[in-house]
Amino acid sequence: MAIELETSEAIATVTLDRPQKRNALSLAVMRELRGVLETIGTDRRIRAVILRAHGPAFSAGHDLRELLARSADEYAEIFTECIALMDTIQSIPQPVIAEVAGVATAAGCQLVAGCDLAVAGEEATFATPGVKIGLFCTTPMVALTRAIGRKRALEMLLTGEPIDARTAADWGLINRVVPARDLASATRALAARIAAAAEPTVALGKAAFYRQIDVDQASAYAISKDVMCLNALSEDAQEGMSAFIERRSPHWSSARPEAHVKLT
Repeated sequence: MAIELETSEAIATVTLDRPQKRNALSLAVMRELRGVLETIGTDRRIRAVILRAHGPAFSAGHDLRELLARSADEYAEIFTECIALMDTIQSIPQPVIAEVAGVATAAGCQLVAGCDLAVAGEEATFATPGVKIGLFCTTPMVALTRAIGRKRALEMLLTGEPIDARTAADWGLINRVVPARDLASATRALAARIAAAAEPTVALGKAAFYRQIDVDQASAYAISKDVMCLNALSEDAQEGMSAFIERRSPHWSSARPEAHVKLT
């Protein structure tokens, strides 16, 4: 098993446990990680997910030994699984927070960019160095470009040079940088703030965010209007607004309303 899972106080901590391989994303690791995340996605008791790693690397990307002398079908299988993993991160209802210590390169950088949020230690570095070995980081490019924009993504992709954590935060690849000694506690504090909100509301909002992010403005407003109307009808929204007016703490429902069905 290359993945560890621990759940405490509505927060699931998923740990890549392949430090001797710099947490490389082999086909088996990606399948295992996707399976763990899919299982988490069905558990309404879990409100937020932390994705972290053991060892000096968050993830060094694909396992290059697995990419040597393969057939076209085998390459397609590996990269299709990688895409499915990234889609799973964004499609499960719980926000996924990358806790990044050490290096995150190539598909490892893609993994960070694909998470909903990310917190990094001061020593963390990020790179898409495929161009240096003749294998352009084309699939990492998709998540990276959406996180940091065209010019910055192209600089990373075309040079292969790493950026430090402060630059990554400035560019929008990660949310914040903290001292290494505070990384775990800072990430958990962020997860706890998310977990304190109504679970159906967060799930609905996350789904709506990804649905509207890459469409034109008129379509985005149409999507957001429909979702907000649906959300306003929910038990938790009615309770939350009443609690605010009455100056008391809200009492969230434990069941998911009909509004929590996956948006299509």
